[in-house]
Amino acid sequence: MIRLFDSVHGEVRDLDLRDPGRVSIYSCGPTVDNVPHIGHGRQTLVWDVVRRWLVFRGFDVHFVSNITDIDDKIIARASAESTSVPQVVAKYENEWWTAMTALGAAMPDDTPHATNYVSDMIELIVGLLERDDAYITSDGVYFDVTCVDDYGLLAGQPLDSLRAGARVETNEEKHSPLDFALWKLAKPGEPSWPAPFGDGRPGWHTECVVMSLDLLGDDFDLHTGGLDLKFPHHENERAQAVAAGRPFARHWAHHGWVMVGGEKMSSSLNNFTSLKDLLAKTDARAYRLLVLRSHYRSPIEVTPATTADAERALARLDSLARRFELAPLAGETLEVASDFRWAGIAQDLFDAVAEVLDDDMNTPLAVALLFDAVAAANTAADDGNDDEARTLANAVNALFSGLGLALNSHGGDVDVTSGQLVAQRDAARAAKDWSEADRLRDELVTLGWVVEDSARGTVIRRP
Repeated sequence: MIRLFDSVHGEVRDLDLRDPGRVSIYSCGPTVDNVPHIGHGRQTLVWDVVRRWLVFRGFDVHFVSNITDIDDKIIARASAESTSVPQVVAKYENEWWTAMTALGAAMPDDTPHATNYVSDMIELIVGLLERDDAYITSDGVYFDVTCVDDYGLLAGQPLDSLRAGARVETNEEKHSPLDFALWKLAKPGEPSWPAPFGDGRPGWHTECVVMSLDLLGDDFDLHTGGLDLKFPHHENERAQAVAAGRPFARHWAHHGWVMVGGEKMSSSLNNFTSLKDLLAKTDARAYRLLVLRSHYRSPIEVTPATTADAERALARLDSLARRFELAPLAGETLEVASDFRWAGIAQDLFDAVAEVLDDDMNTPLAVALLFDAVAAANTAADDGNDDEARTLANAVNALFSGLGLALNSHGGDVDVTSGQLVAQRDAARAAKDWSEADRLRDELVTLGWVVEDSARGTVIRRP
């Protein structure tokens, strides 16, 4: 049984599934108003690893991650760049998927866009108004948090405590400072949709509850996101579902932040490093390895020292791949453990790694066990125990594939520029931009690479 820390109960609990053998996951995606930074990269990698491990263990996973394509921040960005909201969305969503492809993250099964669900959101709001769980003001529609008996569950505080700690409210029409916007009436020049309560746009908290329930259904298994989303965003999602009589997420899991000098990395604080800048200097696999070496619930510092250390560790893995001519496995196709042979020392390694990953995804300990196996494989080969060495090496390769980390037998040959071109070409192919994909292929060929297409994406090698 897979166990994860449950944010509601404050403890590691069995993942009690709605349907045995199937896992439904909703992971909060980006608001596309800026370039993705390495904090976003960690978020994507954490839940990509969880998803991959569940698939590796034989679960059928339905993974949904949304795109927020209407929001105050997007409108502000359009104004700052003297452009339109659709142009901002197109620009920064493209930046997002390019970066995620470069990270080696598998595409979600569904990527719902908020603007495609506005009519469903209006329907939800109408129902809440009819039950007196919401009310209309001069600037929109607000949810009355007192209609939910256990409001504050995810915050771990009762309503009275939350109300006492709330900031002084400037909108005197709100019944409580904790009440939140379900619908914002449009100001002149802003995007809007017609609704019975006035033309406008949905509030952020309403978007995710509608999309998750539509795609995953009532009582879906797992809702994930960063610690900063636990309250109020996730609490407000949950409150709307409760008020509407819809069983919501069974489990809640949240990951820790990327820290900068003791402070959370954030676009709003302007203390971020973009993923594009990081990946221009660092192998994307090294960043995945850096993320794996920290428990998903813990904060992580991404510095030149920590990335350099991860690159050195990655070089050890690629050295193993070269020594045993291991094929890279991780990619867009999610690997399944049953496709590999497990017997003897390979089974022992699998059991040890599975035990720590199944128990709240203890990736640091799993990585340590795998590096011990790398050392053991090299020692066995040095001693002439070729069968034992190759068995261990193949097991290491397979288990890392379950975490999305591909060992590369040509790792020492692929320079940063070529690696970036490969990532850009995969992004172009994913977007069906064939002319750009062909241009990037030609550029790689000019650099001396043989370029091949595979289920994993673009593969390059020397002639």
